Parts: sequence; structure tokens; C-alpha cells
Amino acid sequence: MQSRLSSKRAALPVFEASLRAPAKAPQVILGIDPSLRSTGYGIIRSNKPTPETLAHGAISCPPSWERSRCLLHIVQTLRDLLREHRPEVCVVEGLFYAQNLKTALVMGEARGAALATVAEAGLEIYEIAPRKVKQAIVGYGAAQKLAVAKMVQRLLRLSALPEPDAADALALALTYTQEQGRYNLTPLKRI
Repeated sequence: MQSRLSSKRAALPVFEASLRAPAKAPQVILGIDPSLRSTGYGIIRSNKPTPETLAHGAISCPPSWERSRCLLHIVQTLRDLLREHRPEVCVVEGLFYAQNLKTALVMGEARGAALATVAEAGLEIYEIAPRKVKQAIVGYGAAQKLAVAKMVQRLLRLSALPEPDAADALALALTYTQEQGRYNLTPLKRI
């Protein structure tokens, strides 16, 4: 015992850099707000302290196009975005309940095309409810689209207000990054 006490070993600091858990590397996240005529997308890198916007926009289809052509356009554009930006995870807007059955079916087709394309690329896909996204971004679950777009512009330091569908997609990606930094009793729904 005396020999151990007399040894000249220095105590290691508790938070020495080599003992710390490695910081999470920035992640590239794809947010998708599916719709047949205007599927919003937003791609961000989860840098600290401010996420970086890599791309955002809407995959637009004119009303004169038949549904099959729109679905193909969604698939092709998403494939190009996936190849260019190499996201690691995808977040899609959760299902909402439409009063019009035809609208719900058409939205489901667009959502299915987007999900199949992302799944083909091997990404993990998570779903977040629209109210949860609005709550996370604006602080109010029934916020208007304009409020969400303005807050997304501010959080991502964008020079211009993003299109509504692109703003929703960016908001999904931002919500995912926020949820990853928290302890949650209810984890995000993986689909």
C-alpha cells in the first residue's frame, strides 16, 4: 500500500480528449414532401452550429401531364439528387388524412414513387408527422406554411424564402437533426 501511495503517477483528467466519445460526423439528410404536381425536396448537412443547405426545390409536373409521367419524373429527379448529394438518411412527411379519396390515392402514388426510389438507394427512411415538424420549427403545431418557410429561411440562413414545398422538405430535414440531438421517449418512426 505504501509503495502505491508513494509512486509519482499523475492522475488523468476525467475529460481528456482521448477519453471522450468521438463527435458525430455531419450527416447529409434528404427531406421529401411528396405530391404529384410539386414534390418538395431539401438536402442539408447537419453541421454544428448551423446546418448547411446543399440543395432544395420542387419536382414540378404540369397539369397536362398524365400521372404516370409525373411519377416517372419524380423517380428520375430523385435518382439524380441521390447520385449527386449522396444523402445518408431520408425523412418524409407523415401521412395526413385527406377528405377526398381521389386526392389521397394520388398523394399515395407520389409518396410510393419517392419512397421506392429512396429505398432503392439503400437509405434509412423516417417519417415525421406534419404537426411535429411545425412544432419543432415554429413552436406551434398548427403554424401556417409561410411561418414555416420564414423560420426555415432564418435557421438555414437562406438569402431568399424557399418555395413552400421545398420549405416543408427542408423543415423535415431540420426536424430530424433536432431529434437526433435529444433523448426521446418516442423515437422517430422508421419506415
